[in-house]
Formats: sequence, C-alpha cells, structure tokens
Amino acid sequence: MSVLSRVWRARGSTAATTTTTSLQTLIFLSRALSTSCENTGIDPKAKAGAAAALPLSNNNSKKKKEGKGEGKHVQWVFLGCPGVGKGTYASRLSNLLGVPHIATGDLVRDELASSGPLSSQLDEIVSQGKLVSDEIIINLLSKRLEAGEAKGEAGFILDGFPRTVRQAEILEGVTDIDLVINLKLREEALLAKCLGRRICSECGGNYNVACIDIKGENGNPGMYMGPLLPPPHCASKLITRSDDKEEVVRERLRIYNEKSRPVEEFYRRCGKLLEFDLPGGIPESWPKLLQALNLEDPEDKQSVAA
Repeated sequence: MSVLSRVWRARGSTAATTTTTSLQTLIFLSRALSTSCENTGIDPKAKAGAAAALPLSNNNSKKKKEGKGEGKHVQWVFLGCPGVGKGTYASRLSNLLGVPHIATGDLVRDELASSGPLSSQLDEIVSQGKLVSDEIIINLLSKRLEAGEAKGEAGFILDGFPRTVRQAEILEGVTDIDLVINLKLREEALLAKCLGRRICSECGGNYNVACIDIKGENGNPGMYMGPLLPPPHCASKLITRSDDKEEVVRERLRIYNEKSRPVEEFYRRCGKLLEFDLPGGIPESWPKLLQALNLEDPEDKQSVAA
C-alpha cells in the first residue's frame, strides 16, 4: 500500500479524527522544550516511504477530488532544501485544500520586521545562514498556532518545520502528521534560484529574475525554469533578501545536508515520506505534484477549458 493510500485510509477512520488540536499542540510543544525527548514509539520496521504515490481506490479518489477549499483538515509537512519552493507549493495546496499554510520562515521574518524582543538575536542568526534554535522556532510556532486556534482553524500545512530530528520527534509526539512531502531539486538549479529571488519593497510580492536552462547530459534530463518577472509597477522596487547571498546560500545548503537530511530518513522510517523531484518551474511541476497527490485543481481545469 502506498504512502498516500495509508494516509487517506487513516483519515477516513474514526480513530484518526481524534487528533490533537492546535491549542493542545501549543501546550505540548512548549512543555517538550523543558524535558528531554522521549521515545515516540516509532516502529523501526515501518515500511519505507514510497518514491511516488500509487493510484488510490475509487472510493478514496472520490473523497480527495472534491472542489477547492473543502477544508480537508490535513496535517502535512513540506521538506526540502532552502529555496526549493516549499512555500510556493505549500501555499497553493493550502488554497486548494482550505487549510492554513504555516511557514516558519515567514514567522521569523515577521518577528524581524516587528523589532520584537527576538529580532536582534534573529538578525545575527539569519544573516549568517545558521539554523534558528528549537526554542525560538517553537516559541514562534506556538504563538501562530494559538492565534489560529482562536480563529477556529483546523489542520495545517507546515513549511520549514521540523528541520532537525529533535523537532520531528517533538512534533510526532504531540500530533498526527499525515504526510511529509519532500521536494527535491538539483543543487545548481537551487543556487541559481536562490540568487535570483527578489521581493517588491512596496507590496511584498515575491519574484525571481533567474532563467535556469540546464542541458541534459550523462543520462540526466535537462531542466528549464523561466523567470517569474514582476509587473511593471513593481519592477523598480525590487530588493534582494539579506540571506540570498552566494556564501550564505551555500552555508544554508551545507547546514541542511548536515542537520535536515536525517529528518527525511526519520519520516521515511515512519512510512510518511513522499519524494517529489521537481521537473522544472511551476507550469511543469504543479500538475505533476497534484497527480502525485491524486488531487485536482478546478482552476487548472477552467484554464484548459478556456
């Protein structure tokens, strides 16, 4: 049985619906920092995660292919190297499924912009490309979950957390993660993509000026990712993120390989990891990601029909 088959089958059962609420998660996460991580009860013989999702049964397929924004209450995690596109695809799935997208990178940037008590400490960490400590990340995440609980949110798509095995153990110990999507992209494309990122200083829009055209060789397929250019009114207001410098990006990739690769193996052992190799930019990757997840986007269908 594939990773997705197990996920959606479990979601249909009564037992699986009794998951921890955001507020309970907030309490447990905060408490977990003051104690050592306990055994999460993971079976070491659990089946390894599939490299691609197999088709679901007809009944499950019908459940999943509902209209946009049905509020499926999924609890998913996005993994992948810095700059791979976790935020882009997590945000799209958030809109499609009707669940909040919680990006710890955005939480950090919001804290930096707020000049709050953690801003000076975070500024030094981020500018050097280092990982933010468990304590700070969980503090920020707890505040976000508490705010979501107050608004009646249910379910989530996490992006940027967990980044260490310890964080994964804490998260797995307090809530039931359904699926972990690991986005993969070759390193030369990642580097070019990070260095090409731009933000509009006025509206906050995210763009990318890099045109990535990698020729196929030695049996490896080629890859093309066109630029995501801003509209004319934003073109003169583009700025570069402080952490999008080559030396900082390379350091972030090195730290990811050292600290976060083990997280992939953690979820692989849990049987929850779905590996997805990005074949190109959004036009090429989005439909294939939906296919891997056995989902449909009504807006894409409307575009094709038009």
